[in-house]
Amino acid sequence: MSVKQHFRRLLWPAILTLFSLGLVLFPSRLAGVLGDDETLSLAVTALAYFAAAWFASRIAAFVLDQTAARRRPYPRLLKDMVAALLFLIAFVATVSLFMGQGAFGALAGSGLVLALLGFAIRNVVADTLSGVALGVEGPFRIGDWVDIDGLARGKVIEIGWRTTRLLTIDRTYMILPNSQIARQRITNYSAPKPQYRAQVKITLDHSMPIGRASDVMLAALKAAKLIQQDPAPDVRVLSYEEGGITYALRFWISRFDRDADCRDEIFTVVDEALRRAGTVAPYRRIEVIPRAIPDDA
Repeated sequence: MSVKQHFRRLLWPAILTLFSLGLVLFPSRLAGVLGDDETLSLAVTALAYFAAAWFASRIAAFVLDQTAARRRPYPRLLKDMVAALLFLIAFVATVSLFMGQGAFGALAGSGLVLALLGFAIRNVVADTLSGVALGVEGPFRIGDWVDIDGLARGKVIEIGWRTTRLLTIDRTYMILPNSQIARQRITNYSAPKPQYRAQVKITLDHSMPIGRASDVMLAALKAAKLIQQDPAPDVRVLSYEEGGITYALRFWISRFDRDADCRDEIFTVVDEALRRAGTVAPYRRIEVIPRAIPDDA
């Protein structure tokens, strides 16, 4: 949201806040307009509380958006949390204003009703509290590519009170409850930086020496166009077994949505290089032993 749009959003809350505060700070003017009715006076004070909460929530949203302009955007959940907290303070202040000290006793007496209501909507409460925890801890932000173990892998587009929305690599739209996300292992491919190192495994026959195989595959990696060459890719031996020698081809990717294309390019260029070098992948050797046939058969 632009600065101009934010100022438009601040206009009416600011006018209402100034108007209500003016009536509260100058009670003589209020008495001249509304008379000496105490209820109306309390109502104007309550209006000032809610107007100030409205105005403060818009200012908080403006500050968060301006801070996020230099970084990644903050989730909408954080702005909603700030606004909800401010309006809750205004509500408690209003109840205390009208009921005095008895307000807290009335709230305590409604504890049983709140407990029954909480049991009825426990799933909604669990999703909401998990959303608050995700908003506070910030394991991911809008625009991050994440892998939620066992659930989904994609780009975060929105973090709400109850659900988080992802856009997968296949351009499908997924809506996940926050309580399920909070119980899973989360891998963030965009933090602390969008580039990360990936690797593919290739197993070759023993006929080609390790040094030559590494040189051939490393030259193929350096010829690839989609992966990053700084930091440089490398080749490491993972295992030397009867079935063949397994290598790890490690390379850096600029961002997660290029992962599949980079792997496809790596396998293609390495396969061409190995075929030109005359090596083959290991294969199972099966020896057929004919069964002896008895002479009297």
